[in-house]
Amino acid sequence: MKESELITETAILEIHEFLKSLSAPPKDLTIIGASKKQPIPKIQAAIDLGIDNFGENFLQEALTKIDSFPNCNWHFIGSIQSNKCKQISSSFNWVHTVERMKIGEKLNLYRPKGLGKLNICVQINLDDEDTKSGIKIEEAEDMIYGLSKLENIKVRGLMTIPKKQEGIEEQNKAFKKMNDHFIYLKKIFPYLDTLSMGMSHDYKEAIKNGSNMIRIGTKLFGERK
Repeated sequence: MKESELITETAILEIHEFLKSLSAPPKDLTIIGASKKQPIPKIQAAIDLGIDNFGENFLQEALTKIDSFPNCNWHFIGSIQSNKCKQISSSFNWVHTVERMKIGEKLNLYRPKGLGKLNICVQINLDDEDTKSGIKIEEAEDMIYGLSKLENIKVRGLMTIPKKQEGIEEQNKAFKKMNDHFIYLKKIFPYLDTLSMGMSHDYKEAIKNGSNMIRIGTKLFGERK
C-alpha cells in the first residue's frame, strides 16, 4: 500500500471509530477531503477508500481536479472574488464561503439551469477575527432570508472556522455557540440541514457539538508540499 493510501485509510478508520464511540452520532456525516495543493494520486487514493466529497480553495487549481473526477461532489471553501463567481457557480456543487449578498446574487445569476440549484453555506466569523472572512453570527438570519429569495441557489446552512483554542473546553464553547444559533435558525428556516465545522485538529469537538460536515486535510492526505 502506498503511503498516501495508508494515511487516508488510517484517517477514515479513526473517524469511524470515533463515531462508534458516541452515544448519539450524527445521522449523516459528510467527510470533505480538503484537497488544496494535494496531487491527483492522493485524491484518487481517497476516492478508492470511499471519499467522494472534496473541498478546494483556489479556482484554477480546482478546475483540473474537477475535470479529472467529475463524478465527485466539489465544494468551494476559499474566499470568493466577484470576478470568479461565474466559474465557481458553474463548476462546483457547493459553496461554503458566502458572506455577502452581492456574492450570493452573482452565484445565483451564473448558475446554469441544467445543473440544478447550487448548495451554499453562509460563512460565520464566530470570533470576529480580522484575518478571517465571514459575517457576525447575529447577521446570519437576515443573510439567509435574503439569499432564500434567489431561485438558483439553495441555502443549506452555516460554515465556520473558530479560533484555535488551547483547551478543549474553550473549543467546545465556540462550537456549542455555533450549534445553538444553528438550532435557533432552523426554527425560522426549517430547510436548513448543514452545519459545516471541524477540521483535522478539532473535528471530534465539532461533531460532539452538532457538526454534520467536516473538512479534513492534513489528517487525510498528509502534509501539503
